[in-house]
Amino acid sequence: MSKPYEFKLSSRLDGVGEYYFSRKLREIDQLRAEGRKIISLGIGSPDMPPHPSVTERLATESAKVTTHGYQSYKGAKELRAAFSEWYSRMFGVALDPDTEIMPLIGSKEGIMHICMTYLNAGDKVLVPNPGYPTYTSAVTLAGGVATPYSLVEKNGYLPDLENIDTHGVKMMIINYPHMPTGTVASLEALERIIDFCRKNKILLLNDNPYGFIRNSEPVSLLQVEGAKDVAMELNSLSKSHNMAGWRVGMLAASEQRIAEVLRFKSNMDSGMFLPLQLAAATALGLGSEWYENLNSEYYRREKIGMQIFDALGIEYAENQAGLFLWGRLPEGKNCYEFCDWLLYEKGVFLTPGAIFGSNGEKYMRLSLCAPEEVLLSVLKIVKQ
Repeated sequence: MSKPYEFKLSSRLDGVGEYYFSRKLREIDQLRAEGRKIISLGIGSPDMPPHPSVTERLATESAKVTTHGYQSYKGAKELRAAFSEWYSRMFGVALDPDTEIMPLIGSKEGIMHICMTYLNAGDKVLVPNPGYPTYTSAVTLAGGVATPYSLVEKNGYLPDLENIDTHGVKMMIINYPHMPTGTVASLEALERIIDFCRKNKILLLNDNPYGFIRNSEPVSLLQVEGAKDVAMELNSLSKSHNMAGWRVGMLAASEQRIAEVLRFKSNMDSGMFLPLQLAAATALGLGSEWYENLNSEYYRREKIGMQIFDALGIEYAENQAGLFLWGRLPEGKNCYEFCDWLLYEKGVFLTPGAIFGSNGEKYMRLSLCAPEEVLLSVLKIVKQ
């Protein structure tokens, strides 16, 4: 068999490696193939289904002969209206469904689209450390320079705005409720960040998919008066409605920002499958009972997760939001070594905090996306 010719890769991939979970899941698959029983509490993929009305809507719309064509680049009118009503009902934020909302094929897509829309080679983007690795990857792929700003436990994982160098910075990415730490930012904290960006002429992006999980008071960046002058917000149905694989998200911003991002997005895809959009609109119309039931389950799981951390000697803060628990390792422990010890000796996979940046080196993350019986089995294992 002939050897494939070697082609030089794009320089865009310089500094962008394979996603950590992609590599680690292959390792876990190999262990399972060897007969090892491995329980993974690494990834935040909801294990519960969407509301029955959502899957029923998908089935009904998919059966129609009229729903299989190309769709509007701006998204279905019903979905945009549903997003608008959702933001009004949940946050008290008024968004024009025709001009200030853009449905996305997941908010991860939106991060890339925004970076490609606004960044030129060498433009600096402030990214959180610790933070979602995709922020750095998207900035790098778009030709920008990811510039970490420090988030530390003693400052409540909020940016130290007075000590951030803004020279050459074009954009800042924040993520509240924060992943991986579970920190919730107050409206006052968000207002300070907006003022900082307005003063320094920095485009601000808040990635907000965790607002409704283990959080009694969801907040939107756009609740701050005048926020749309300099800020945009991403949201998603992945976590809030158990629809991670459906890939339905949204960008909320001023009419000008939406039009600018659409110039890029309209060249990259041909719209989302209409039945998915209509089913998502049904999901957005669910009442408070949906969120109450969802969070009751996550709070039950949280208690067991805390017991797992206790058994491992991992310290954690109360009142974390989102799908994870974040905790500090015992003094002197290395997160990667601890992760491998837990995986190979106990058959349990937790996420090492350092994959989220250098400020995560002394921490571990535990996913609550597993049934109570699975979490209880992990608790039994780590106590042995």
